[in-house]
Amino acid sequence: MKSWMLYGAYGYTGSLIAQEAKNRGHSPVLAGRSAEKLIPFAEKLNLDYIVLDLKNENALVNTLEEFDLVFHSAGPYKFTSAPMVKACLKSSTNYVDITGEIPVFEQNFRYDTQAKDKGIAIISGVGFDVVPTDCLAKYVSEKIIRPTSLDLGITAMSNPSPGTLKTMLEHYNIGQLVRRNGILIPLEKEEIRKIQFSDKERTVRPVTWGDLSTAYRTTGIPNITTYFPLPKKFPNLLGSVGVSPKQMFENKESKKKVERWIEENIHGPDEFKRKTYRCYISASVYNNEGMEAHAWLETMESYRFTAVSGVRSVEKLFDIEPTGVLTPALAFGADFILEIPETKRIDSIN
Repeated sequence: MKSWMLYGAYGYTGSLIAQEAKNRGHSPVLAGRSAEKLIPFAEKLNLDYIVLDLKNENALVNTLEEFDLVFHSAGPYKFTSAPMVKACLKSSTNYVDITGEIPVFEQNFRYDTQAKDKGIAIISGVGFDVVPTDCLAKYVSEKIIRPTSLDLGITAMSNPSPGTLKTMLEHYNIGQLVRRNGILIPLEKEEIRKIQFSDKERTVRPVTWGDLSTAYRTTGIPNITTYFPLPKKFPNLLGSVGVSPKQMFENKESKKKVERWIEENIHGPDEFKRKTYRCYISASVYNNEGMEAHAWLETMESYRFTAVSGVRSVEKLFDIEPTGVLTPALAFGADFILEIPETKRIDSIN
């Protein structure tokens, strides 16, 4: 059986992935930089562990040479992805992660030739970011000829985990992006609109979501907008900590203060929410001939989905052995989403 390592295993999402892997009969080696957090967690699951810091490049490469795949679940990936990916290229180790960070997707796509030369796959976004949306985008894009525009509506979070919230704050100053004529650009004027999901209609606003990078790679559609029914809470959050957005990005002590507050006060959805919440996705495509097509998706709660789809992605990668830098839908196909339990894809809601 092929061997794999789960890095960042003791974080909120990493721990869910580790438990799901064990439930599926896997024995990943758990890894992370904090021995204090890692060892008790690994012993609880009766899994092997390695204390490993991404800053030690030689140790990282030497360790990865012992594995067929590394599952990277320690963000924010703007800091952690590059050293792990570069080490995977040196050690010829497959790489998957659960990022939704656009700069990371764009950065990793540049390694496509190197990954193919090494005979490995690099697949970012094998969790809720971006498996459901990527698979649905690919599916609906094939319903009409030459689609030129894609609109994705996403309902996702029950509660954010500490890691998710830290990552979102790291990218807060990026602002709202859209893709126009194949290029990522800031949104000039916010468009508040309504989108029909499979359960109900929701008022949404544009949001910067990973599919602005991945769906473009998957479908080639040059105009993409992603929408989310999420109020802009970050300034209020920072205000409650006594830190302004400017201080957050320009002052290290202020940033540490926010991160401490998040660690102490944000805990992610509890087991009841993970088991009962549902996520809804809407996808619409249009072309210059006046044609359009629509599809909808329903999935389990986003963090539980990430654990399940993440482990299934490892299994799928080992089974079909793709190479290069790929999106989930390019690697596994549009119907991969239907292999995830409690998922429903809908073609009509009339």
